[in-house]
Amino acid sequence: MPRVLLIDDDRALLDVLSLAFEEAGYEVATAVDGRAGLAAIDATRPDAVISDVNMPLLDGFALCRALRGRGDALPLILLTSRDGEIDEALGLELGADDYVAKPFRTRVLLARVASLLRRDALRRPDTKPDAAPVVTRGELAIDPERLAIRWRGVTLATTVTEFRLLELLARRPGVVLSRDALLDGMRGDDSVVGDRIVDTYVRRVRRKLEAIDPAFDRIETVVGAGYRWRDD
Repeated sequence: MPRVLLIDDDRALLDVLSLAFEEAGYEVATAVDGRAGLAAIDATRPDAVISDVNMPLLDGFALCRALRGRGDALPLILLTSRDGEIDEALGLELGADDYVAKPFRTRVLLARVASLLRRDALRRPDTKPDAAPVVTRGELAIDPERLAIRWRGVTLATTVTEFRLLELLARRPGVVLSRDALLDGMRGDDSVVGDRIVDTYVRRVRRKLEAIDPAFDRIETVVGAGYRWRDD
């Protein structure tokens, strides 16, 4: 049974979400602020965390920063009722896997978590899916079975959402993928969000690749159309 940790200072919302996740087959733990949530992560090691942004003691952004700062790739979804574009960009820049704006449909949140866990399960040593071939594009190697990416032989640390974005582009070199197509491939639900969120994901992936190779230029922006993986 997958374990999720719900962090929110709105106890009524916690009750509603706890019931929904339990009915969907999850084991649920809760915390009412970010500091308690971080302690719960260390104590119980959930499979995924769903955290509000605006909380006392330690907010959702600070929680995300703390996790990613110590190299923890635990799947994390942020919830917020603040200004969408500002929160969306900041949350993803810090390393959150996804972002859901309040108010939201519970079934959409459940779908996001399920999709995230399916992809993250490939990291687990006790998971043995059918072997998928490694995707190679020049000096890029993507291993879907291990959820691992290497550029010039150096392993790239990514969240599962970043992995999915790079995989989508690399599997269709030269093909321009619109932001909508990339967003659908990364998320796989019918939620309505700004397609510009893809720009933030692309920027994060580029920065990580440029940290390995400052001359990296394979992810090409096609103005007015989307992005593509450029092969020589």
